[in-house]
Amino acid sequence: MHFKKLVVLFILSLIIIACKGNKVEVVVPHIIPVPNSSEVLNGSFTLNSNIHLISEEDLNEVAEFSAAFLKQGFKNNTDDYKQKSFLEFKIDSNLHEEEYVLRITEEKILITSSSQKGAFYGFQTLRQMLPVNFENGTYTENKVALPCINIKDKPKFSYRGMHLDVGRHMYSVDFIKKYIDALAILKMNTFHWHLTEDQGWRIEIKKYPKLQEIAAYRDETLVGHYSDQPHQFDGEKYGGYYAQEEVKGIVAYAEKRFITIIPEIEMPGHSQAAIAAYPELGCAGEQVEVAKKWGVFEEIYCTKDSTFDFLEDVLDEVLELFPSKYIHIGGDEAPKTRWKTCANCQKRIKDEGLKDEHELQNYFITRMEKYLNSKGRQIIGWDEILEGGLAPNATVMSWRGTNGAVEAAKSGHNVVMTPTSHCYFDYYQSDNENEPLAIGGFLPLEKVYEFNPIPEELTNEEAKYVLGAQGNLWTEYMPTEDQVEYMVFPRMLAMSEVLWSHPKQKNYADFISRLENFHKRLDALNINYANHLYEIEGEMISESGKSYYELKTLTEGKTIRYTLDGSEPDLNSKVYKSQIPFVESTTIKAAVFNDEVQLGKTFIQYINYHKAVGAKITIDKTPHKAYSGSGSEGLINGISGSDTRYGDKEWLGFWGEDILIEIDLREEKEIHSIETRFYNGNGQWIYAPKEIDMQFVVNDGSIVKDKVYLKKRDVLKVEMNYNFNPPKNMNIKVKSIKLIVPNYGIIPEGRQGAGNKAWTFIDEIIIN
Repeated sequence: MHFKKLVVLFILSLIIIACKGNKVEVVVPHIIPVPNSSEVLNGSFTLNSNIHLISEEDLNEVAEFSAAFLKQGFKNNTDDYKQKSFLEFKIDSNLHEEEYVLRITEEKILITSSSQKGAFYGFQTLRQMLPVNFENGTYTENKVALPCINIKDKPKFSYRGMHLDVGRHMYSVDFIKKYIDALAILKMNTFHWHLTEDQGWRIEIKKYPKLQEIAAYRDETLVGHYSDQPHQFDGEKYGGYYAQEEVKGIVAYAEKRFITIIPEIEMPGHSQAAIAAYPELGCAGEQVEVAKKWGVFEEIYCTKDSTFDFLEDVLDEVLELFPSKYIHIGGDEAPKTRWKTCANCQKRIKDEGLKDEHELQNYFITRMEKYLNSKGRQIIGWDEILEGGLAPNATVMSWRGTNGAVEAAKSGHNVVMTPTSHCYFDYYQSDNENEPLAIGGFLPLEKVYEFNPIPEELTNEEAKYVLGAQGNLWTEYMPTEDQVEYMVFPRMLAMSEVLWSHPKQKNYADFISRLENFHKRLDALNINYANHLYEIEGEMISESGKSYYELKTLTEGKTIRYTLDGSEPDLNSKVYKSQIPFVESTTIKAAVFNDEVQLGKTFIQYINYHKAVGAKITIDKTPHKAYSGSGSEGLINGISGSDTRYGDKEWLGFWGEDILIEIDLREEKEIHSIETRFYNGNGQWIYAPKEIDMQFVVNDGSIVKDKVYLKKRDVLKVEMNYNFNPPKNMNIKVKSIKLIVPNYGIIPEGRQGAGNKAWTFIDEIIIN
């Protein structure tokens, strides 16, 4: 490739001069995501308000972006330095497209890349080395010392994304740009914009004005959680949409930050809002309303030709707005109920020689793929597009675990990883009971950071089809922009390092140290983040029949103080130094302190020291890796799980399996009751079992059997305590206990997840 000679762009009032004789404190790098190679050299560089900016012509756009940022950083500085030095952007065609080299010497800053992308990422690294006040123009000093350093860096994955659902709740254009800015500073390159849903259509389509007039608005919105009964609504009309001119502006804004926006237009399911505007798109042709609550709805697009005409018209306008290679067509959670009774759909099955409604979905997706391919685009869809056969050129976004990714990659299809276990940022991120309402689940920061997007089932050759991953943000329970930020940050930072940094460079303790520093940058950017760095984690540990409680916190150099008498911890409370032994039920309260004040919230944990604590427990099935809690021992550690969340470290989750639990009490004990509970959140595919079998090996060696039929219950509530009480005239002592827990089975039609295996979630087994 031929490059034009260096040209001086302009003189900006900013210079970098060597730190020779000037005593200036050197800024320590705290880069996220961590670079793949970083060498701090001797010496430093002092940044002040006069620079000579030089760039090769093909990198001018990034150079101008960089100049504008630096000018903003020094806008309150009135000093005029005449000595000048250089910030230089240079091309090296041997580097990968997204690779860069950042070298700071005593003479200049040099960013080398083969493309504007690499140069942009190099500047983002430099940006994070500057004081956080540069972000908002409040820096008042006249110089900044930077360490001389040599950084060589490139991403591990080519697809590094974040998703945002605006169908359930929508956000301002300014906020969308702010979200994109956050992706840019973290070197992410893809924004997956989920624009259509049952609850609202959010993009202007000029050929179909009712999408703006009707589909974009719902009459009211669900209040509280979907699992709360009875459902309550706010009675207020809600909605809106992004005009095409607004969309063009957002796309252009993203392009300047080297971020590709992938629009999602849902089909064939999650389409009730569109059908509300144009009832003829549905199978029944009857008027429906834009959905007012969350979930999966039976109204899906009919497979008649006029529906495809509509979707092609919609996509024609979408393609004019979004230049992305990929167009996301959804494909998830599409109930086949309407298709089974629709004359048009049944005729389509017969005419096309299809086997069933699943193959009809494949026909639907493949037909839309052919249309988009004819326009020079590719489709990407959720892993349900695998059902009935995968469209020839489709890329799969695997969200229901990793099975879809493995199947697609082994078939030679590209994959983007978004499993709920590690990528769903709408899940709770802390055990703290005062967290804002969320859909459920539990995804702490460390679990995001530990994510490996390459499924272990793939060979090295098959792993090449894994393009990368993204964090997903579904916004049913996020009515405000502040709440979106709270759920995204800091988990987005962890995801950025998963996708950019080489595994050998990753270290969670080091990440936490850098994150604590990065919080100051988030403050300067006015981003509302969740700060759980000063919270305490507790764990019960049993060794040789004895039980201890262990406390830890994420950040180093802090002190944990605790009490066992119910009082609030303060600076005079006992300092935690080692595991706390327990021989009776009690409540522990603890908090993180520095030398002067309490930093985090008070941690409170009640420990129920029942007769199974310290016993030996085995389960014949391994808990699902996404919901393994504290392992089998977590069921008898004296600690109950959350009353509102099934994904914390005390609940164990099993998918579609019967389980046998055996508890060896280590010695004969008199048993008066056994108590446990199951989570019964049908909206999340979780069902309590209908019955449980129990067996007891008693002191005379005989086996006592009992069956517990679970009482009829409200199917949306947490289930349920029950007791085994032996007859009073039976003076028995128990050696071991078995619980046989059958899975609920297949989720019935009309329910969310219909046709899939149900989940079983079990909590503490309390023996008294």
